[in-house]
Amino acid sequence: MKETLNYLFDHKILSREEAKEVLIRIGKGQYSDPEIASFLTVYLMRKITPRELAGFRDALLELCVQVNLPDYNTIDVCGTGGDDKNTFNISTLTAFVLAGADVKVVKHGNYGVSSVCGSSNILEYYGYKFSNEEDKLKDEIDKVNICYLHAPLFHPAMKSVGPVRKSLKVKTFFNILGPMVNPCRPENQLVGVFNEEVMNLYNDVYKDTGKSYIILHCLNGYDEISLTGPFRYVSNDLDEILSPEDLNLKKVTKDDLFGGNTVEEAAGIFDSIINGNGSEAQNSVVIANAAMGIKCFYKNKSLEDCISYAKESLFSKKALNALKKLIDLQS
Repeated sequence: MKETLNYLFDHKILSREEAKEVLIRIGKGQYSDPEIASFLTVYLMRKITPRELAGFRDALLELCVQVNLPDYNTIDVCGTGGDDKNTFNISTLTAFVLAGADVKVVKHGNYGVSSVCGSSNILEYYGYKFSNEEDKLKDEIDKVNICYLHAPLFHPAMKSVGPVRKSLKVKTFFNILGPMVNPCRPENQLVGVFNEEVMNLYNDVYKDTGKSYIILHCLNGYDEISLTGPFRYVSNDLDEILSPEDLNLKKVTKDDLFGGNTVEEAAGIFDSIINGNGSEAQNSVVIANAAMGIKCFYKNKSLEDCISYAKESLFSKKALNALKKLIDLQS
């Protein structure tokens, strides 16, 4: 590590392979906490490059518990978090709307960090049993169009950096790696990011993966389509700024998106929306994000059609039925 640190302190940049190698060594516990802290601090002092981020991603995918689903064309829907907005669980609801629209979803997530309640909190609340057993995940996606991957079960290497990240108490590049390291390696991905710098970084990395992808960022700081203002979306072949009106949806307020102060409150909001009792604003935000997920999966469909499919899944209770069936499979 000393040689790597001196190289970086001299304002040099790691190659993709060098970045991969150093993170594999960190994941295998070959460095001390002070060495890891010094390494992370480099990227607090300067921007991470696309090739370094790609190398770090490669390392975590190599170290993770592998899940092979070759018979399915799948999508992941998640955000980086870090926007400090405490919205309700938009990406988790989006995942079930996609499942209800007959899109196969491999949702990768964790407990809440920048919000009160993450996707793992919600699934756990309903009684979902976290597992990294491939047969269980295959059964769920085969029968219900969705399975859930609780990140800590798939990324044991992250234990090596957990105490350091906690002691540093600041964002590191690990905060933006989560959406990139789904062990299923889905062919499609809808991902939200908390600023345009990360958006451009993601785009530089994703354009070389062969995935169909859409990256979202609301220009007033949300890591998803919030409908509180214009949002930018970048895909394999598009880079556009759209407004709520472009989707024929009404603009909403920050208060409309409030996610609750406890897991119980957050789960209550989630339950209300998926049961068809959400407010117009809540429903519209879920539909907007789900439409983008459908658009990512079916690139040739118009955005108008994607919105219609998302509405049908939510309002006909297909999304709710996907959730109920998934939970029934846990018994």
